[in-house]
Amino acid sequence: MSEGKRNGRRFHTIIALVEDRPGVLNRIASKWRQRGFNIESLAVGHSETPGLSRMTFVVDASHDADQVVKQLDKLVDVVDIRDVSHEDIVAREMALIKVRCDAGNRSHIIEIVDIFRANIIDVSPESVIVEVTGDEGKIDAMFELLKDYGVIEMVRTGRVAMLRGAEASHPVGEGEESYERYPGQETW
Repeated sequence: MSEGKRNGRRFHTIIALVEDRPGVLNRIASKWRQRGFNIESLAVGHSETPGLSRMTFVVDASHDADQVVKQLDKLVDVVDIRDVSHEDIVAREMALIKVRCDAGNRSHIIEIVDIFRANIIDVSPESVIVEVTGDEGKIDAMFELLKDYGVIEMVRTGRVAMLRGAEASHPVGEGEESYERYPGQETW
C-alpha cells in the first residue's frame, strides 16, 4: 500500500499521464494548492508514449483527495490520472548524499554504503557522494547513519510508482506509437 501515515498525516500517491506541454505542471499544482493540499514530493519524466509525460505526486491528504483527482481529470492537458494509494504498487526514490570523509572514516562510510546496497559515485579527499535507491524508509535510515559523519548536502527525487503486474496505470491505446491530441501542433 502506498498510502502512508506520518505524524497523523495521510499521504496519497497520485499518478498522472499528461501532455508534454508548457504550463501543465503549473495548472496541476494550482489545483492542489487551491484545495489546501501540500505536495510532499513530485517526480516528472517522459513516459513510454512520445508526447506524454508521467507525473507522480505524493500529497498530504488528511482529508479525501478524490475530489481534486476528479477535477484534475477534467483538465485538457491531463490524459489520465489515478490515485494508487490503495493499490499494489512498486515505489522507489533516489537520493544523492554528499558526506564529509577522510582517510580515517572512509572505510566506515563504505561499509554503510555496502549494507544499503548503495553506490559511491564521486570521491574527493574531503567527501564522497553516495547514490541510494529504495523506499523512503531506506533512504531515511541511510541518511540518519551518515549524519554522524557530516552530511554536506542531500537531494532526493521524490517517489516514482508503478502498479505491480501486467496492468498499465494509464493505458493510452494498444499499438499507439505516439500520442497527439492536437495533430500538427508542436509539443515541447
